[in-house]
Amino acid sequence: MSLGEAVRSALWSLRSNKLRSFLSMLGIIIGVAAVVGIVSIGLGAQGQVLDMVSALGSNLIMISPAPTLGRGARVSSDAVDVFTMDMAQHLQEMAPSLSLVVPQVQSSGLLLYAGANLRSTLVGTTPQYTQVANYEVASGRFIHPLDVEQRTPVLVLGSRLAERLFGEVDPVGKVVRLVVGERRYDLVVVGVMAPKGQVVFGNYDNQAYVPITFVLERLLRTNRVGTLMAQALSAEAAPQAVREAEFFLYSRLGTTDGFSITSQDEMLETIGDVAFTLQLMLGAIGGISLVVGGIGVMNIMLVSVSERTREIGTRKALGAKRRDLLLQFLVESLALTTSGGALGLGFGAAVAQAVSKYGGWPASIEASALAVAFAFSALVGLVAGVYPALRAAKLDPVTALSFE
Repeated sequence: MSLGEAVRSALWSLRSNKLRSFLSMLGIIIGVAAVVGIVSIGLGAQGQVLDMVSALGSNLIMISPAPTLGRGARVSSDAVDVFTMDMAQHLQEMAPSLSLVVPQVQSSGLLLYAGANLRSTLVGTTPQYTQVANYEVASGRFIHPLDVEQRTPVLVLGSRLAERLFGEVDPVGKVVRLVVGERRYDLVVVGVMAPKGQVVFGNYDNQAYVPITFVLERLLRTNRVGTLMAQALSAEAAPQAVREAEFFLYSRLGTTDGFSITSQDEMLETIGDVAFTLQLMLGAIGGISLVVGGIGVMNIMLVSVSERTREIGTRKALGAKRRDLLLQFLVESLALTTSGGALGLGFGAAVAQAVSKYGGWPASIEASALAVAFAFSALVGLVAGVYPALRAAKLDPVTALSFE
């Protein structure tokens, strides 16, 4: 028997038992759809998180103080005293793999304008902040070096903050009153930032940006900065930049416990590994449905062998060889699972798109995921059809012909 004849025979057998064939395929359809849907939504979510991390900036390295470990009579202390504006400047000078080091500090206050008030996070920073964070100005300007030098009371608003506080009015040039505790300051709005949205744990659009010297000396009355945002010369130079920063801080603190350094590449790699593990787990759950569907296909094929015992005996009496019968039932099993797999691919892609459209979850349907799911469905059909096909091929023709 040729392969073409085996395919025609398999299709005829499936068409003659349409309901049974569909119910056999149903487990495969659900299994493939589950795998495609879960993996597509997982890939979409992974891409969204990676985009958020990438939106933090280019070749970004975050440096922050951390409590040191106390032993014996030594009490745990915080290395925050070392993190100052001067240290940020020295770090940039001593680490040739770093192009920029931007100190920043956060505070909060109540912004008042024309009877409206809104509590906001204040970020004290320097002019290079926009370059490190890949942040663009929509109107007006950002903080100028003279603003930092002269502690100028100026304010740059995030896009959402400007919209909520000013509505349709252009904020640039307007005076906003800042209330921090019992103190009040009048600040001139000099710019509004372009929309950037939620990035990892913070929303840039809801923040206000102020010269770091104004925040340190007028609001917080300290010389300590919160974190340092550093930018490596290139992605290839980032590992070397991390080592240089670690050596510099170790020479200042005498320990590696007093600071934390996280590079953007490390964050992306960690998030990618976690997302990949979750996808494997979820895909395995969907794969269980495929295995269950394969068991159903094997059961139906065994029933088919029993029902067609006389047919098998007749074919063997007319000269059909064992390999012909083996091929016939294997092709029939594969036809069931691959048909179910094809339907499952379409159903899974539709489910992923529906979840993305109506549920707000990102979805990314990739050809590689579709190919793996379809190949696995074909493998399930091949495995499920082997035993029934072997059983049919081993039937004795005399016994098969006498079967009632």
